[in-house]
Amino acid sequence: MKNKLKELNVDFIGGHGPLTKEEQQSISEFIRVNKEKHNLQTSRKKKSASRQHKQLA
Repeated sequence: MKNKLKELNVDFIGGHGPLTKEEQQSISEFIRVNKEKHNLQTSRKKKSASRQHKQLA
């Protein structure tokens, strides 16, 4: 079968040099914020499920 997307023949994605301290910090901050959002959403789902279970019992 044919691939729908073209495969790129590259060794790396991004600039030619290493990341600067500012870039590393901004990436770390972005990942930390996303993890916090994800954990907050999963905790909300768990709480609502436990409330429904208590009401049914």
